[in-house]
Amino acid sequence: MQWLNRFLDKLSEFLARRKGLLPLSGILLILANYVLQFLPLGWISTSNLFLHVGLVIAILGLMLAWAL
Repeated sequence: MQWLNRFLDKLSEFLARRKGLLPLSGILLILANYVLQFLPLGWISTSNLFLHVGLVIAILGLMLAWAL
């Protein structure tokens, strides 16, 4: 469990200095989903996977930025 504690400490210090990293990556995933919907790639383009993952990451990043 010590490695998990150290990992979370390093991750929180990393994200505290870069507050906009998670929301920006979420927005990029949402934009990638918009582009991928026009390409015939099968289930990736029809399921809106990147839209949902990007939205969760962006909201989580905004909540963490507010808390840190």
